[in-house]
Amino acid sequence: MLMNDEFGKFILRQTLGILMLFHGVHKLIHGIDGIKGMVVNNGLPELFAYGVYVGEVVAPVMIILGLYARVGALLIVVNMLLAIALAHPNELFMLTQHGGWQLELQGFFLFTAVALFFTGPGAFSINRR
Repeated sequence: MLMNDEFGKFILRQTLGILMLFHGVHKLIHGIDGIKGMVVNNGLPELFAYGVYVGEVVAPVMIILGLYARVGALLIVVNMLLAIALAHPNELFMLTQHGGWQLELQGFFLFTAVALFFTGPGAFSINRR
């Protein structure tokens, strides 16, 4: 009972989904003006900034529920790659004053989503896809 891959996948899903959703809720409350500026400054249409709501609200809910969780994970992967490219490119090879990677949080979201994409959501999900 204690060694249960399916429960491990459930915990992985909940961790990724809930922690990412906090970022999305913050953006729902406070807006995305800063992201709009980054998107436009990088030569992309301002409309692309609204994709952050897909990556940080819709995708986490999909993952939490286990409803097309692999699709949700892929959306978070894209979201995090764009976040790193647009907001953190200069920090990619930097360490913190404590020796950790400067992009630990972004890396956590990115690689946890990659892992979930490959493992799938597990048995404790709506459609196991």
